Amino acid sequence: MGPIIAIDGPAAAGKGTLARRLAAELGLPYLDTGLLYRAVGRLVLDVGGNPSDVAIAEAAARRLDPADLDRSDLRGPAADAAASGVAAIPGVRAALLDFQRGFAARGGAVLDGRDIGTVIFPDAPAKLFVTASPQERARRRWLELRTKGEDADLATVEQDLRARDERDSARAAAPLRPAADAVVLDTSALDADAAFRAALAAVREKLA
Repeated sequence: MGPIIAIDGPAAAGKGTLARRLAAELGLPYLDTGLLYRAVGRLVLDVGGNPSDVAIAEAAARRLDPADLDRSDLRGPAADAAASGVAAIPGVRAALLDFQRGFAARGGAVLDGRDIGTVIFPDAPAKLFVTASPQERARRRWLELRTKGEDADLATVEQDLRARDERDSARAAAPLRPAADAVVLDTSALDADAAFRAALAAVREKLA
């Protein structure tokens, strides 16, 4: 079985980009676990439900299909808020636990999310916690939205990110935090290539 590499961190810190590049470099499957919660959140919104409604959110998590991860509406403020809402529900996280562990059990994997190293794979040999300042993360998300043609306001984007950070860090179920043995990588002052080099060096050192 190949190694399991856990990459956690807040929104727009660059963990997804790093995880995909690491997976390609190391020849491992990649799973963006945040898409699971985004898809569940969207399923709740599809039926006009509140993402914080325990019964509706848990039902959506139980009926999640891999095809739901290919939806085109899993990004943006509405999806962000819905994902954060359902992710705070223990029953939703429990329903998605087997999906994530099953994905990696087939031969190792690189997974990114918010509780990979603390809950999903606490024994993973390599763990990274990728972060950046709220201002820099907001700038990146704002540029991403502008590239997609969305008329986003930078101050509003930062406000939304800070609100999500608070929800993710304060929730009772698997709060966002670095694992005790994770390498913390601050990408605030790093471009994509520099961040990748630092991440790859940290992972290779852990796996060695």
